[in-house]
Amino acid sequence: MAQPAAAQTRATDLPASQAAGIIREITEAVGLQPRFELRATTQVANAAAVVYGGRRYLLYNPSFLAAVNRAGHTDWAGISILAHEMGHHLNGHTLRAGGSQPEDELEADEFSGFVLRRLGASLAQAQAAMATVSPSEGSATHPGRAPRLAAIGRGWGRATAQIVASTQAGRAQPSAQPIAVAPRPAQQRQRTYPTYQQPNADDNGSAATVALTRADSNAPVRVVGQLTFRDNPEVPFYLTSTLNVVRLADESSDDDETDRVRDAQVVGRLRRTGNAAFPFVLEDSQQHSLFVTPRGDVYDREGQRVAKLYD
Repeated sequence: MAQPAAAQTRATDLPASQAAGIIREITEAVGLQPRFELRATTQVANAAAVVYGGRRYLLYNPSFLAAVNRAGHTDWAGISILAHEMGHHLNGHTLRAGGSQPEDELEADEFSGFVLRRLGASLAQAQAAMATVSPSEGSATHPGRAPRLAAIGRGWGRATAQIVASTQAGRAQPSAQPIAVAPRPAQQRQRTYPTYQQPNADDNGSAATVALTRADSNAPVRVVGQLTFRDNPEVPFYLTSTLNVVRLADESSDDDETDRVRDAQVVGRLRRTGNAAFPFVLEDSQQHSLFVTPRGDVYDREGQRVAKLYD
């Protein structure tokens, strides 16, 4: 795949128009809108994602980006620097106090690797900038070179897995047919689990009916895991033994756990994929998908880590 238009070689400082083109191509690759302002400035030595006066900025030094491109022998180097800083904004790192943290830097590195693979860069091209500018030893705020290159590799590999999965010939597509709920005979008494109405934001308040478990099952439903979303950590969701993701009706209740699960609202279901990188996919009633790694990290289609699944 040819380099994007924004990756054409420049020997001098990186022009503002080229930087803006890079940002546009990155956001198009992940399907997002840039909710920050891009500014060229000599007030930063390299590049930084910052918040001033409640507004988000991505600052970059044009001379630094041009120098990184020359040192890395590829214009992908400058692109990866901007992608890394975008990763800080998109992962919410700039909304927290405390400055740079090693874990945040690795998340931004992983996002950079993911984006560059989506744009067509090789793994070596995606790692060129970090191999050039990162010191071998880590610090209190930044990891050393080796773990950062590994994080870029993880993001690059994750994007590759998604690309391969989306282009598999003959891959069966999920059915759009909603669930059919059979009426219960009035004279028959049997233990069944109720159905629940899940609000659907896409159709102005209409609801999709989903069953917590199959009605012919008498096995108790148990909570086997907890799902926490990064943008709403105060609201816990739970994974049941039937692979449904639910929100319990009353968190403060002292009732039996099985009864609380039966009184829960189903918000999605986990299904197996057979993909080693993403062995599970979490789908809601509208077939919106989130991808779950073996470690329990949950990513959206744009490559952002949006939640964590705990045992």
